[in-house]
Amino acid sequence: MKKTFTAISLCLIMVPFVISTLLAQQTQKPVLHAKHWMAITGKPLGASAGAMIFNQDGNAVDAACAMLAATATMWDVLSWGGETQALIYNPHTKKVIGINALGVAPTGATPEFYKEKGMEYPPAYGPLAAVTPGTPGGLLTMLAEYGTMSLKQVLAPAMQMAEGYPIEAQTANSIERHKERIREWPYSKKVFLTHEGEEREAPNAGEIFKQTDLLATLQKLVEAEEKALKKGKSRKEAIYAAYERFYKGDIAKEFVRGSQEQGGLITLKDLANWKVYIEEPDMTTYKGIEVYKLTSWVQGPVMLQALNLLEDIDLKSMGYNSSRYVHTLYQAMSMSFADRDFYYGDPYFPPEEPMKGLLSKEYAKQRIRQINWERNDPDIAPGDPYPFQGGVNPYKDILDKWSNQTSGTNTSLPSGPLNMSYDEAFMAGTTSIQTADEEGWIVSVTPSGGWVPGCIAGNTGVGMSQRMQSFVLDKNQNPFNVLEPGKRPRATLTPSMAIKDGKPFLSFAVQGGDTQDQNLLQFFLNMVEFDMNVQQAVEAPNIISYQLRNSFDDHGIIPGKLTLNENMPDWTRAELSKMGYTLDYQRRTSGPINAIFFDWKNGSMWGGSSNHGEDYGIGW
Repeated sequence: MKKTFTAISLCLIMVPFVISTLLAQQTQKPVLHAKHWMAITGKPLGASAGAMIFNQDGNAVDAACAMLAATATMWDVLSWGGETQALIYNPHTKKVIGINALGVAPTGATPEFYKEKGMEYPPAYGPLAAVTPGTPGGLLTMLAEYGTMSLKQVLAPAMQMAEGYPIEAQTANSIERHKERIREWPYSKKVFLTHEGEEREAPNAGEIFKQTDLLATLQKLVEAEEKALKKGKSRKEAIYAAYERFYKGDIAKEFVRGSQEQGGLITLKDLANWKVYIEEPDMTTYKGIEVYKLTSWVQGPVMLQALNLLEDIDLKSMGYNSSRYVHTLYQAMSMSFADRDFYYGDPYFPPEEPMKGLLSKEYAKQRIRQINWERNDPDIAPGDPYPFQGGVNPYKDILDKWSNQTSGTNTSLPSGPLNMSYDEAFMAGTTSIQTADEEGWIVSVTPSGGWVPGCIAGNTGVGMSQRMQSFVLDKNQNPFNVLEPGKRPRATLTPSMAIKDGKPFLSFAVQGGDTQDQNLLQFFLNMVEFDMNVQQAVEAPNIISYQLRNSFDDHGIIPGKLTLNENMPDWTRAELSKMGYTLDYQRRTSGPINAIFFDWKNGSMWGGSSNHGEDYGIGW
């Protein structure tokens, strides 16, 4: 009897240990461990491209450029005609660098032009949705300035793919779903509808998908580099020779011809005048951790504002995903997104965005006092940051008329001509790229644009961006983001980095339209407040708010709508319903986050690769 009692006692003592151990291991993917390098992105073949470059002694920038080229060749989420946003950590200067390779509105793209066509916003697809291509310039600039390899080496994986690669089901099925739209554009039809006239006109999963026009374009870039090298130019100068050929040479001419043939507005002058900006990113601190984001031409500062709002609140004591925690996150995000929707825009065009005030800790303290702690506030409006930077708000009259009741709020109907639901448009995907090496170079990229259904510009094989839809045509909706030729639309793309105790702490990014900084905020708090490891943090269930103006298509807003994980307990659901939320549920709500954690104690990297989609990582 005594032995039995002892055994039972031992089991009872061991139960908490066993449960905690199981919980620590309960991720659908393992943590990636590496000492020398890490490559993570939204597609397995994209991660393989990065590994190929690392195995040739390339650095993290070289690998990121190869992964960007590969994912842009895979098409379902972005094309070579899209845009690239990146943060790069330089271990020699110990600085975080911003790369702004977002395209601009072309000549003739004015509010009046689109209004005369009966449009409330620029369209979501087609030639008139296109800004100038940014990804080629962004890739070439990153490689020239911070890489070590030749363009020929870095483009080799993408060129092999353009020759023909086994297309994955996600892209193949996306082509099939959108074949009616693709059929309208002759150059897209030629590339995508490989079985035209058959019941299934798109490629089949696993079929070798060939892009001969794109291959020829990439070969021209390599030829430009090789000619420059033969003339005695440096590696950097030779890469910029390829840049010149894309934006000012024969590639540019064919791109413009093909765009205009199909009704597009982009001119040769638009391409020649466009340039990449190397910037200083925005930064705030959260409990001593420096968090870096690109500035107001994307939504990145939303996360910085939310962290300022949450910094002095004891989130951990609320409990992970308790009703109180969810409510607090929702209110902080609603305030930050309201500011995004009113104040963010292209910093290279007037008026100047009030970023100093928006990122002020004192402004955050004023905003947090406005939170209703008992119920959701469906009427949260933008604040006034100008007094916190010593100024007066020049748009007070517009601010006073701000309303959360906009036209695009009916979720029972299809949203836009592609028959996407509101939720699908809201979470429109892209990909993310994370690389790091043992020298200390780190790259976080969120490229996008030109996704299926993409309109290909002539015989270039390059699909045009669809980012024009993120502009507004009326200054009363956002005086900083009104369409103007040469201007960048305020995009959703948002790579992230964090520095702790003077050393890299996290590099992280996610795809998913307006959900991006919602998911990244929660990922960061998962690690910092709730002690999750990087894989647990990328898989942990998040909440999704729709109380913000959709950056796509109809720009609708749904105050109080909240998506929860289907495993949320009944009592939490009931409490949130009583607080005024309209709830729905999804099986996975983590978002496709990819991240690298830097373990300075052990001298290693920990990679987290989302279980949400096709994200994949390789480390060594």
